[in-house]
Amino acid sequence: MRVGAGNTWRGLVHVALVAGLSTGCGAAEDDSEASVSASAADKAGQADQADSAGGSVERGGTIGAAGSPCELPVTFDIAAKWTAESTSVPGKDVPEDLADVMLLQGPVTAACEVDAKPAGHIGFLRVWTGEPGAADARAVLEGFVGADTGASQAKYRPFEAGDLAGTEAEYRYTSELLDETKTERALAVVTPDGPVVLHLGGLDTAEHEAMLPAYELAKRTLRAS
Repeated sequence: MRVGAGNTWRGLVHVALVAGLSTGCGAAEDDSEASVSASAADKAGQADQADSAGGSVERGGTIGAAGSPCELPVTFDIAAKWTAESTSVPGKDVPEDLADVMLLQGPVTAACEVDAKPAGHIGFLRVWTGEPGAADARAVLEGFVGADTGASQAKYRPFEAGDLAGTEAEYRYTSELLDETKTERALAVVTPDGPVVLHLGGLDTAEHEAMLPAYELAKRTLRAS
């Protein structure tokens, strides 16, 4: 069942880690990101965070096209030092009996994650894709956010990027595991090959805000493949 899958995924990651299993999605922020020392991240990413505070980020390349680390219905630029990896093959690093639950959120399936750790941040820009259908971008995004029972206070707004028009949401996510609430963002567009959702999380709100320039770079350069 897809509804609530995102929340189930976050919770099951903890179980998987305890059992010594590796998830294909790089483990949600609740556990794997918490395992990285915040102080170490501060030292490694001091310069990057300074750039983030100023609202700028260096471009590191483009993903989404054939031959890139993630082949998607869209292309977009990623920030320098961020690394992309496909997560679209269920069972690759995920137990088969958990793959469907862990890789689905609402109407979309995890397809790619762009890791910020090499740039000194603790978080991911994740990409989710779905099958072509009648739903518009707003409905897709509402389904994505609504499938995560930890999400609340979502504020939706339209946006445009190149040949694409979509919907963006800023919301609060409460982790039962960590007993804290943080800000997250997601956007959705619909392409002839199906809907695409980009989601930015982060260890906490401070890390989320530090990574915003990378998210804005992806949104600004988003194009249909």
